[in-house]
Amino acid sequence: MRASTTGQVLHDPKGGSFWFDAGAVCLDFAHTGGEGRYAVFETLHGPADLGEWLAQPPLSAVMTIPVTARELAAAKALRQAIWDAAHARAAGRPLPAGAVATINRAAAAAPLVPELAAAGTTAGWAPPVRATQALSTLAREMIELLSGPLSGRIRECASDNCPLVFVDSSRPGSRRWCTMERCGNRHKLRALRARRATDP
Repeated sequence: MRASTTGQVLHDPKGGSFWFDAGAVCLDFAHTGGEGRYAVFETLHGPADLGEWLAQPPLSAVMTIPVTARELAAAKALRQAIWDAAHARAAGRPLPAGAVATINRAAAAAPLVPELAAAGTTAGWAPPVRATQALSTLAREMIELLSGPLSGRIRECASDNCPLVFVDSSRPGSRRWCTMERCGNRHKLRALRARRATDP
């Protein structure tokens, strides 16, 4: 990855939006939509949407070869695999075999190749830049995350009805919420109301 900043704005179909930092680009990618009840959050409607997401920082992979429908399908399969694996790890369950196979398959393709600019002070990705390379880079990051020192820090938001997953990179390892502004504050408000209701 070319920059350390992660995170993106997530939009609630019921209205409103908020900044959520999953702590890893692969986990940010896992929150771009989904299947079933998560289909309402879908942002990757067509190949161009995938290209646009990959071109955003921190990945900043501007496609030189247009994204195909097949690559979009592969991206959604990888996204689901990352989501399933992250939730399994957060819950202390074995990783689903299908998710592991999908992540490994995506990682087997050639990744993005970094290229130093002529001035020697900035870097980009060596062309041609294809979606399969970007997906390989995301899959490899997920493999590093699951097998590395932060593996035990993958968490699901502690709110009852929030399925967002993140890497807890706080020094004490005490992050509980997707964001303090959203679920953290809601929890505090509920706890305060409950206390007031029981106070004589």
